[in-house]
Amino acid sequence: MATWDNFGYARSMKITISICDDISKAAERTAESLGISRSELYTRAVAEFVSRCHGERVTERLDAVYGDDSSSSALDKGLSALQFHALSTEDKW
Repeated sequence: MATWDNFGYARSMKITISICDDISKAAERTAESLGISRSELYTRAVAEFVSRCHGERVTERLDAVYGDDSSSSALDKGLSALQFHALSTEDKW
C-alpha cells in the first residue's frame, strides 16, 4: 500500500530486478498499449499478486476453522448449527 507525503504524491522506492527478455518485451508492449509507464505496470502487477496471496491466506485460515464440510470443521457443532439457522432463507448475499 502506498504512503502519501504532504504533497499528495505516493512515496516510491527504486529497485532493480532481472526479468527474462520475452516477459520484459511483453510488459513493454502491454504498458504502451495501456498508456502507462513500465513502473506503473509492474506496480499494478505486484499489487495484484500480493492481494491474491493475502486472499489465499485468509481462505486457508477460514478453512482451518470451518473446514471443507461439517465433519472437518474445528467449529463447535452446536455453534455451527446456530449460525446455519440464524441465516434466513430470505437473506440475499
